[in-house]
Parts: sequence; C-alpha cells; structure tokens
Amino acid sequence: MDINLLFKIAAIGILVAVLNQVLVRAGREDQAMMTTLAGIVIVLSIVINEISNLFTIVRTLFNL
Repeated sequence: MDINLLFKIAAIGILVAVLNQVLVRAGREDQAMMTTLAGIVIVLSIVINEISNLFTIVRTLFNL
C-alpha cells in the first residue's frame, strides 16, 4: 500500500467537507447530500480496487 492512497482519500474527504459546508450555508442541502454521497462512492471505489489488488497478490503468493 502506498502512502499516496491515504493522501488521496484525505484530499477527497477535505474537498467534500468544504463543498458540503458551502452548499449547506447556501441553502442547498440536497446538493450537499449528493456531493457527500459522490465522495463516499469515489472513496469506496478506490478502496475496493485496492482490496481487489490485495486478493490478487495473495492468490498469486499462495498459487491459488
């Protein structure tokens, strides 16, 4: 696992948090919620991809 992965996830989290606060203060709670959900989906897709890579490495390590 690379440290850049953690930085990517942290950057997405900070960006989503800032956008969420700006949209809530502008009175657009529905768009703030959609932004939050989009951020969660992006982070989950990154994490699922890394877990898939981990399973592939374990499979090749044990010749499964």
